[in-house]
Amino acid sequence: MEVKNWFGDIKTYPKVFVQAGSVEELVGILKESEKYPSPVRAIGSNHSTARCSVADGGTLVKMKMNRVLRISENTVTAEAGALYIDVAKELEKHGLQFYVNTEIGNLSIGSAACAGTKNASMPEGPSGAYGWGQVGSYVTGVKMVLPSGEVLTVNENEGDRLKSIRSSYGTFGVIYEATFRVRPIQPMAVSYETFSLEEFVKKFPELKNRHESMMLFLFPLANRITVEFRKYNPGARGRPNRLVWKARNFMWKTLGPLLCHEIAKVPCQPLRDRILDIFNAVLRFMLVYVLRSDNTVATDQIIRYPEVSDARRYTFSLWAFPEQAYPSVLAEYFRFCQNYHKLHAYRPNLPDVGYRIAQDAQSLLSYSFDEPVVTIDPVSTRNDGWDDFLRAYNEFCSEKGGAPLLNQTYGVTRLQAEKAFKDRFEKFAECRKIYDPGDRLLNEYFRELLGL
Repeated sequence: MEVKNWFGDIKTYPKVFVQAGSVEELVGILKESEKYPSPVRAIGSNHSTARCSVADGGTLVKMKMNRVLRISENTVTAEAGALYIDVAKELEKHGLQFYVNTEIGNLSIGSAACAGTKNASMPEGPSGAYGWGQVGSYVTGVKMVLPSGEVLTVNENEGDRLKSIRSSYGTFGVIYEATFRVRPIQPMAVSYETFSLEEFVKKFPELKNRHESMMLFLFPLANRITVEFRKYNPGARGRPNRLVWKARNFMWKTLGPLLCHEIAKVPCQPLRDRILDIFNAVLRFMLVYVLRSDNTVATDQIIRYPEVSDARRYTFSLWAFPEQAYPSVLAEYFRFCQNYHKLHAYRPNLPDVGYRIAQDAQSLLSYSFDEPVVTIDPVSTRNDGWDDFLRAYNEFCSEKGGAPLLNQTYGVTRLQAEKAFKDRFEKFAECRKIYDPGDRLLNEYFRELLGL
């Protein structure tokens, strides 16, 4: 049978597709190799933009366990199939929120616990420190079924083991329950400013010192960057503004992709470019002059995407770069996009984005393991030429010292992964072999990355 990822551009052909509704069913699936052939891969909403979940000729397991099990004053425990947005809404009822309110609310708890995510790091108080930008960094414990069928519980007292599991991508075992740290809800301020490329490069040190979260909307062909600034604002008074994020997310989730999907059908390339330029200019205006508030709810950032994608869908890829080198890399990336457009008459048809992410060694394959990073993420409705662009983009990013995300960077090669993660990638391979000596969970994608 054929199974597609959420966007629909990655296809896999498992021999068996099964839904798991209990721990006992998971144990049976992993132990009965004749009935459930290898590789065994577990999925949630299947939003990954890389081939990490393919299970050609093997067994694809859809996680149906989706209950919120426990909420305390500083943690939440949920089953692996629960959606991040559903857990966040339940936390809100208790006056709590996740530390990372990542955009894709269809992220499953199981995926969040063992795969990479992204969100601009938030300032966490007057000390000047920033929180981690990856959801999994706040995991304090997991329960998983190993390839042998054994059930394993790991908690934060086993730091190194938990660190490797946080970036195991389901190749160690199938996680069926996870616990995350949470915090009390605080009012959050959001605002936007637009800079020319030259202004941004010059002011980047100053912008970092504002002690605010930074998400970037990048417009390479216009030499413009719009920065989304966020910070907690405990002194805010009155009722929170629940419309700002609804409007922002409507533009990003629905209106923008739908318009750009239709614009891609315009046969005249100069006309397509002109329409995209106008759309981007309107978007910058709306962000800067309309969408701002001193009192919003952080949970409102999280977006619930439709279960089945349609013409409003979009896809993306990303690489992360050391913060100190980012201004020069960004300038070179803008030139790369401009030259690529001249040579191939191609541009990603949605604004690129970027996230400033604090140093984070909480997972073995963290892309900010050694230092703070900022990402460059092209976004597209997969207009004609996208795949070729990504191949050139990957080469550019690897050459500039970037680090990929194995579930959200399309087309990463073994050499690019080894260059980015160095000895940590070798350690990942060693850890994986300990948990899965028979390669029960090793699919084609990870086999190629690991050179096996």
